Amino acid sequence: MPYSHYILTCGGTACESNKGIEIFERLNAEAEKQGVRDQVQIVKTGCFGFCERGPIVKVLPEESFYVDVKPEDAWEIIAEQIIKGREVKRLLYKEDAEKKSTIAVEDIGFYQKQFRVVLRNCGVINPENIDEYIAREGYTGLEKVLFDWTAEQIIEEMKISGLRGRGGAGFPTWLKWDLARKAQGDIKYVICNADEGDPGAYMDRSTIEGDPHSVIEGMITAGKAIGAHEGFVYIRAEYPLAIERLRRALDQARDYGLIGKNILGSGFDFDIEIRLGAGAFVCGEETALIKSVEGNRGMPVPKPPFPANKGLWQRPTIINNVETLANVPVITARGGAWLAKIGTEKSKGTKVFALTGKIKNSGLVEVPMGTTLREIIFEIGGGIKGGKKFKGVQTGGPSGGILTDKVLDTPIDYESLTANGSMMGSGGMIVMDEDDCVVDVARFYMDFCVDESCGKCSPCRIGTTQILNVLQKITGGNGEEADLDKLETIGKAMSKASLCALGQTAPNPVLSTIKNFREEYLEHIRDHRCRAGKCKSLLRFTINEEKCMGCGICAKRCPANCISQVTDSGKKRPPYRIDTSKCVKCGECFKNCKFGAITKG
Repeated sequence: MPYSHYILTCGGTACESNKGIEIFERLNAEAEKQGVRDQVQIVKTGCFGFCERGPIVKVLPEESFYVDVKPEDAWEIIAEQIIKGREVKRLLYKEDAEKKSTIAVEDIGFYQKQFRVVLRNCGVINPENIDEYIAREGYTGLEKVLFDWTAEQIIEEMKISGLRGRGGAGFPTWLKWDLARKAQGDIKYVICNADEGDPGAYMDRSTIEGDPHSVIEGMITAGKAIGAHEGFVYIRAEYPLAIERLRRALDQARDYGLIGKNILGSGFDFDIEIRLGAGAFVCGEETALIKSVEGNRGMPVPKPPFPANKGLWQRPTIINNVETLANVPVITARGGAWLAKIGTEKSKGTKVFALTGKIKNSGLVEVPMGTTLREIIFEIGGGIKGGKKFKGVQTGGPSGGILTDKVLDTPIDYESLTANGSMMGSGGMIVMDEDDCVVDVARFYMDFCVDESCGKCSPCRIGTTQILNVLQKITGGNGEEADLDKLETIGKAMSKASLCALGQTAPNPVLSTIKNFREEYLEHIRDHRCRAGKCKSLLRFTINEEKCMGCGICAKRCPANCISQVTDSGKKRPPYRIDTSKCVKCGECFKNCKFGAITKG
């Protein structure tokens, strides 16, 4: 007998870490306790994308969209909606908190400009149930691939689609496949790169957690196209939920005859294994990844030869990232021309971004190529938190540049971002406000790159260290104007001489911030001032004696005893003053002043 209601609960990592598992269990327990277990099916899905407001629970058929749900809300959801047919108004999403007016899911600003292709099943199906994937066109395209299309036809369809690699480089997917297909050798391999290492990025992890079969189907299709019979998913061990769901999906696909020997009686063999990575950022580079899969230390090797000719164990190999492969089943099911209608002339389809930072609506965002940065940040993302002023946005993770408001109306595609000093990367997008110091941000990313450099080539090993030393010198208040020329010289040399993309792109945050925020570097150097107050060595806390009410809270909170009353002020309640020579710059006085009398800068 069909259920009267379906309750979808977010089962992504973020929500599960915020009591999402308990919510799922409590909903099941309440359905049993209140006697409606046979009327409602409760499903744990993948990520809904709207991470800022999770945990999320969605009730069908009413499309009730509940946000910020807590385990104790389970009783009311079952009692009110399932039994009495009334929505729980207080849990419904409200666009305007003051008006307290609820709106339908399709009208939520976060979703309005999104177009989900890669994330089509995330938040919709149970990722641990292959039947639900099949019910939504899953493995439909694979039937054509196995029984109707030749390898050449598969690649032609990929060419028509215009799909380019979503791992960052944007290389045409069809061309990579065609090179491997034509390469000499009886044994070939397909590798899925799920080693997502950018700080703040979680696109690939969420795709596997919410729709693992889309990646499996994409890999089988790639195998048929190039003549490979074995594939590997290289995924970092730090993603336990994604690994668990991927393993379960592989077992189910094997039980259904979708991977293994003689798939569905087609005569084509293809199997997939999981390889766990140790979380090295450099293994995002394809030759370093290959070395790691082989059991060696993950270090890049010179190219050519390219992996399409000599890759894993010196055999022809293609490497595509999760997002690229998740596009493939849609292309084979609906045709390449369907995807080609989306996006721009040179960048077809959609792109998934992990929108994080000083943004009101953080989460996973999938938009057509050509969508502007302004639309993503201010319409989908809802603008900057706390009414602060927008400062910049970084795309492309540690390898990307920081862009200013001058390019907010730039359409997002591979060429436009590169032309403006940044890059698409795998899809990290970090928004910054006026309280962020770009010099400190550049220092943070260079510190990351120093740690993640494999050390094999001297331009990267030495260059990242030297740049970090100069940035630390500037943020420490000891910078010189000549340091800016030094940073640019080293950065440009690294981009030309480094062995792999890690070293070639590591200077991007530094070079872009010097170009776009040069005056902020000069403030650090000339004025020994950090306008955002992030560089501790340059901080100066002062008390405006006209505003000071003489309450003394700042003095009580000061751990260094460097704040004292001005005894000769002539005021009934004398103001306080900071002895900057003793100040340890902890900021306790600034945090605790209720009258805005203390400034930092």
